[in-house]
Amino acid sequence: MVQQVGQIMLYVNNQDKALEFWTEVMGFHVVSEENNGMRWIEIAPSANAETSLILHNKEVIAKMSPELNLGTPSLMFFTDKLDELHNRLSEKEITVGDIVEMPFGRVFNFADYENNYFAIMEK
Repeated sequence: MVQQVGQIMLYVNNQDKALEFWTEVMGFHVVSEENNGMRWIEIAPSANAETSLILHNKEVIAKMSPELNLGTPSLMFFTDKLDELHNRLSEKEITVGDIVEMPFGRVFNFADYENNYFAIMEK
């Protein structure tokens, strides 16, 4: 039986720029990096995170497995410092949406360097 979500694959056009975004802008940490003919980078928001992101080269994966859907998954991240994070991303000139009050909490969207959109919710 499934116990948890372990890894989420993000297929990106430029792994170095994606790594820069997720580490320098979003504060994620590199868990591991492999390059044994195919480079992949595992990142997570903290050392004890249960789920991590894997940055894969979209072009390489498309050649290896053309049947895969390489679209960006719709991801919702949680923070206990929503206003602070919104301000910090705005100061770094990251595309961010307005903070919106939803029935389940406050949330905003943001875009990475490849214009993939994700959401952050106050938890």
